[in-house]
Amino acid sequence: MDLTVVAYVLYLLISVALTVWVARTLSRNGRVFLADVLHGNEKLAEAVNHLLVVGFYLVNLGFVTLYLKNADGVANARELFEALSVKVGVVLLVLGVMHLGNVYVLSRIRRRSALEREQTPPVPPQGWTKPGTPGPWAAPAPTPGQ
Repeated sequence: MDLTVVAYVLYLLISVALTVWVARTLSRNGRVFLADVLHGNEKLAEAVNHLLVVGFYLVNLGFVTLYLKNADGVANARELFEALSVKVGVVLLVLGVMHLGNVYVLSRIRRRSALEREQTPPVPPQGWTKPGTPGPWAAPAPTPGQ
């Protein structure tokens, strides 16, 4: 078997395994964050989480397969490791950039919803008295003759 084919097989195995591991980790740990962003709507958070995972798989596996071709052949073990390190390194950088992009967008959504919550008063004021009527904290009225 040609070493270039071995490099392809190892690259695909490593890249697909990393993609699956990262997707599962982000999905599992991102549920809480998504629920907070979506105001506790668990059903919507689960749906968005699933859509993000599917999109992650599509983009990353598409990139992995497009980046498969090696322009130079692999002649020895050293070139095999060099080719694998470059390809897997680029895949890891793409995974990281995608993750940071998702976190940035979701944190912007979360920040916007937090600002909207701060601008809305929690409840209308309770127990108001008419103007001119002394409230519970008013000074006692002076008694005649003093």
